[in-house]
Amino acid sequence: MGQENRTMYAILDIETTGGKFDEEGITEIAIYQFDGHQVIDQFSSLVNPERKIQPFVEKLTGINNQMLRSAPRFFEIAKRIIEITEGCILVAHNAEFDYRILRTEFRRLGYTFNRKSLCTVSLSQLLLPEETSFKLGKLVRSLGIPISDRHRAQGDALATLKLFQLLLEKDSKKTIVTEHVKQLHKKEMSQACYKIIETLPTETGVYYLYGKDNQLLYIGKSKNIRKRVSSHLTSKTAKAKKIQQQLVRVAFEKTGCEFIALLKEQHEIKVNQPPFNHASKYRLFPMAISLEKDTDGYNQLILEQVVTGKSYLKAFRNKKAGIGQLWYWMDEYALCENKTSLSTNNGRCTRSAIKKCSGACEGIESSTNYNERVQKLVDELTLPQQNCILTSKGREAGEHGFLLLEKGQLKGYGYYDLNHQINSLEKAKNRLTTIESNEDSKALLLHFIKNEKYHKLLPINETKTSV
Repeated sequence: MGQENRTMYAILDIETTGGKFDEEGITEIAIYQFDGHQVIDQFSSLVNPERKIQPFVEKLTGINNQMLRSAPRFFEIAKRIIEITEGCILVAHNAEFDYRILRTEFRRLGYTFNRKSLCTVSLSQLLLPEETSFKLGKLVRSLGIPISDRHRAQGDALATLKLFQLLLEKDSKKTIVTEHVKQLHKKEMSQACYKIIETLPTETGVYYLYGKDNQLLYIGKSKNIRKRVSSHLTSKTAKAKKIQQQLVRVAFEKTGCEFIALLKEQHEIKVNQPPFNHASKYRLFPMAISLEKDTDGYNQLILEQVVTGKSYLKAFRNKKAGIGQLWYWMDEYALCENKTSLSTNNGRCTRSAIKKCSGACEGIESSTNYNERVQKLVDELTLPQQNCILTSKGREAGEHGFLLLEKGQLKGYGYYDLNHQINSLEKAKNRLTTIESNEDSKALLLHFIKNEKYHKLLPINETKTSV
């Protein structure tokens, strides 16, 4: 039987430099051409990526920059890769990664590389459901498949080949392999989209997707703008497909700090109401806990839907999260269940029966003593009341981001050069991008402060202070 009548596979493994998404380079590649029974051809080579290897990758693979100085560059081996994979289904452990890297290298040469593919991770999950781990090393050891030179292309490719042979044998119906062949390039972007993506940074910020006539379609934020926009352009969801059809250009603004990006995103979504930001029609934190006094003078914690203009202790994304928080506070501060919205009972509460309530429900504990504990909770949730700035990472070296709080209210965000001082409230406001202070921004800010995601909290007055 001739080769042309057989299903051919190209078993592939690639090692890379590591680094930011879409900026990786190949350091080593190994390919075994396989006809389902035996290896027909093979190719392996170190590759000079013309960029530095990340230290953790060097430690993992043992491949260093010095080893690659005399290695061929990718364009020197590209023809060989095309030849050995021609007419073959690519097979790899986590095929989407290897395929993406390979396509990226060919794209840099101006060549479109398209192949069908199979992923041995997903195939193993289907055919070997009893296995506890599907990482290559652990999986092949569990199956008794020998593996040498782990985290080197030739060793990992050979182990993947042996694994694939086993999977072919276990595929008794001879349908699974065929059904799981993927035309991965369908998920890839057009050359026009690639040109858009290449202009985007791999840093934190807010991005803007525009259609014809400068129509703003969507606003989003990400710690890696390029990666996030790439996902929009490769996703197969109905929403993503509509965006792909209408997309003309992408703009972005770096923020440095993820929290500033989130604030900026939410503020600008509410201002602009882009058609694909459906969540913008609703509050980010629609549920919240308020503080109210009952007729006996006890402070009650009430979980309710947020009402504009009302003050709340803490807001939540959903009712379930709010209920969980109430139960936590009841344990943490020895609070009475009947003094919350979780109970409508009069008289003795269920927590009193198990001695977790000091008897506020029965009038045994005075409102004064009870409210002191509630006040401790309130103090924990109170934003700094003095005028201050919270500093964060800037958009570039030599710059800080900052948030301005004035009497406990978030006024906005801005940036300042490290060579200058913000020494007055006036100077801070001059650099400020104002945002609406609401329950959404308050909830985000509380998380930011309580988790110490800022660099410094610096008091600032109307008079000069040093930063």
